[in-house]
Amino acid sequence: MIKNNGFLPALPPPSTSVGVIGWLRQNLFPSPLNTVLTILAIYLIYLVTVPTVSWVFLNADWVGESRNACTSGGACWVFVAARFDLFMYGFYPESEYWRINLAFAILALLLVLLNIRQVPRRGWLAAFTLIGYPVVAFYLFSGGLFGLDEVETSRWGGLSLTLVLSGVGIVASLPIGIVLALGRNSQMPIVKAVSIVFIEFWRGVPLITVLFMSSVMLPLFLPEGTSFDKLLRAMIGIVLFESAYMAEVVRGGLAAIPRGQYEAAKALGLNYWKSMVLIILPQALKLVIPGIVNTFIALFKDTTLVLIIGLFDLLTTIEAGFKDSNWLGYAVEGYVFAALIYWIFCFSMSRYSQNLERKLHTGHAR
Repeated sequence: MIKNNGFLPALPPPSTSVGVIGWLRQNLFPSPLNTVLTILAIYLIYLVTVPTVSWVFLNADWVGESRNACTSGGACWVFVAARFDLFMYGFYPESEYWRINLAFAILALLLVLLNIRQVPRRGWLAAFTLIGYPVVAFYLFSGGLFGLDEVETSRWGGLSLTLVLSGVGIVASLPIGIVLALGRNSQMPIVKAVSIVFIEFWRGVPLITVLFMSSVMLPLFLPEGTSFDKLLRAMIGIVLFESAYMAEVVRGGLAAIPRGQYEAAKALGLNYWKSMVLIILPQALKLVIPGIVNTFIALFKDTTLVLIIGLFDLLTTIEAGFKDSNWLGYAVEGYVFAALIYWIFCFSMSRYSQNLERKLHTGHAR
């Protein structure tokens, strides 16, 4: 029917070009070559997915107390269940597990409160999280006060030890890295030279060597008879190593700030430290959030290297588990479980960083 303006009404698009069918035609089957590649990819996914799902879920054994319960031919998750406490707490006394659980529960509560804008005095809460909480957590882990039994650090292990090492490394390496980055950009020759030597030295040495030297060589420089905890030595080595990498990440953010920002700070009459704290550093740190989180993720995974000095982190306790004569042959299940745990934490950090970027509007659209 002809309208008054002489034009026919617009017709709806063909059903094959919209919706699911339209998406498939546009993205998966736009040409004969892409159609063949799509079919081949689907076939390969089928070949991998079906046996994997069958092994992980359908034919897996979930309940039992020994390897005798693993009879289906699939994954033996009984191995993980039977040694779950070892994987989580290492050789920590079973009766004291509640102390580790309480420490991480307090940390989780603090992190939740810090992410709620309506919570009053969040500045004080953040200060307690950075300064007060480590003291509380240390005495919960080690004991010795308020009637808590003392637990040597040699008995710490599993996922809890991995979180302690990575948490201390993350919290301590960031401020040290910022100071080193500022020192490398300093106009004072001595400060700049010291910062450059420190950064380049630690970046040029593998972490496994740092851990080994911190365990073997560091006690040689201490007075005779001085006892220096092995876990503390590992923490110092990790913090020094990661702070050098963090310094370069922060320096990249400082280099990305336009010179006009520095000149604006001088025009306002701000001295060096005020201009850095109030104007330059907030912008630089927002720019390098992906790099900072990438360094944190690498640190979290690098904690597995503490096995070289005899500390039993998550991966080491899992390897010790399937080397037990009662569980020989179940290494695949152990490694899959370890990979899942590491993926959950690394993916969570990645997603949180992306959320933080959106919240702080780090995009600089032109």
